[in-house]
Amino acid sequence: MIPIITLLVVLALALLMAMVATRALVHTGLSLETARFQAWSALSGVGFTTREAESVVNHPVRRRLVMILMLVGNVGIVTVVSSFILAFIQDGDTAMDTLRKVGVLFLGVIGMFLFAKSRWIDQRMKGLIDRALEQYTAYGNRDFESLIELTSDYRVAELYIQPGSWLAGQTLRTSGLRKEGLPVLGIRREDATWVGETTPDTPMFAGDNLIVYGRLPELEAIDHRRQGSEGDVEHELAMDQRSRRLEHDAPAQTP
Repeated sequence: MIPIITLLVVLALALLMAMVATRALVHTGLSLETARFQAWSALSGVGFTTREAESVVNHPVRRRLVMILMLVGNVGIVTVVSSFILAFIQDGDTAMDTLRKVGVLFLGVIGMFLFAKSRWIDQRMKGLIDRALEQYTAYGNRDFESLIELTSDYRVAELYIQPGSWLAGQTLRTSGLRKEGLPVLGIRREDATWVGETTPDTPMFAGDNLIVYGRLPELEAIDHRRQGSEGDVEHELAMDQRSRRLEHDAPAQTP
């Protein structure tokens, strides 16, 4: 049973490493979905040739993170394979022993899957990882700090518009992103065309990457927002929350 426990421990550490790396990549300006994809791609050793990969290898901090993930991933894969072989290829094991091992492994994997998918755990892990990264590392938006003052939880991030995203098919005017406190600095089209001078009538399509400046909670919220009435309600709430925040932060006028 020790090889099974070792296998589950390695898988749990890989999951934790991927979560930490995802948050670190988000701190460098990547969207949450892109950061998660790049982290798991590097950790698993799966090759990828997406345009997002170029933004990783051309960024010094992201490149260092991916190199660490690739190194850890290679060691982890060897450990997983060897543990799996030791767990199931042993002399003297009965059919019941093998079935018991399969059951333990299955329950362990299901438990880690539920852990990774839990929104409650994700929120708490996100806060813990973000605080640790900000306090003990320099994984911030180094490329932008000399040009834009980034304080508190403000970021310059890439938002990838997926099919079905609330932003797909809208213009900058109809989306009201600026009213949510999310000005768009530029748009990289799916065909790699760069739109650096946007207007209120500039359209946004599925496959576009938006370069957006704003607070991290709002950036993550818009990254998950889907089309439909629910997305419209979230938009109205986001504008109302920003309005209240601006009123709260506005200096009191003296009579």
